[in-house]
Amino acid sequence: MEKIAFLGLGRMGLPMARRLASGGYSLTVWNRTPGRVPEPVEGLVEVADPAAAVRGAGVVVTMLADPAALAAVARQISAELAPGTVWVDMSSVGPAAVAEVRDRLPDGVGLVDAPVLGSVGPAGTGGLTVLVGGGPEDVERVRPVLERLGRVVDCGGPGAGAALKLVAIGAIVGGVAVVGEALALAGSLGLPEELAEGVLAAGPLGGLVARARAVDADFPVRLAAKDLALAGGGPVLGAVRERLLAHPELAEQDLARWVDAVRAGG
Repeated sequence: MEKIAFLGLGRMGLPMARRLASGGYSLTVWNRTPGRVPEPVEGLVEVADPAAAVRGAGVVVTMLADPAALAAVARQISAELAPGTVWVDMSSVGPAAVAEVRDRLPDGVGLVDAPVLGSVGPAGTGGLTVLVGGGPEDVERVRPVLERLGRVVDCGGPGAGAALKLVAIGAIVGGVAVVGEALALAGSLGLPEELAEGVLAAGPLGGLVARARAVDADFPVRLAAKDLALAGGGPVLGAVRERLLAHPELAEQDLARWVDAVRAGG
């Protein structure tokens, strides 16, 4: 198993890195805020510099917050990537940001976009859905790494995984917002919450109701708003984003807590 550099140890990145290490991979890891690996973990070596992390790595994985963070890391590591290295960006940044990174790469370095669907729990157990775009040879090179993290969905050529992530997250966040508004409407009409929720859960909105009521997910409201901004889109998703931003006190809380606020009349 070749060496992996894993950059970005946030809510999702740290359990994903641990998952790879538990599968026998050797990882050099970096995070903008150091000390994210609080105790020794077999297979993980934390370093203070992203450029140092990628030296000698055959596969580089990034799991970063937004396009600005990805661009900043790209400026620091691109010159250190050796021919034959494949960079796997698993961040939710959209196809335009992925294309900008690709334009920075030295000759002989591949790039695969592989954002994920799923939350912190599945990140640590290999239960993510990995949306993969890239050249066939690059994708096949990193497929064993990605399969360790979850179910791989082949989306097409470069940028296709990043694009599908925006489509999927727009539908999920928008749908969760609709469920929140529907439950708020039920309350305003004097209907028992359990009755309305049960009827919605038994129909085609069942998965969205479960997400709206989740207690173990960790997808902050600010990241949901960021993803909707990247998606652009029409008036519905734009309105949902404005509603998310209307609750700055919930910025670091999971999306389900925003639904709680909406149901309570916020």
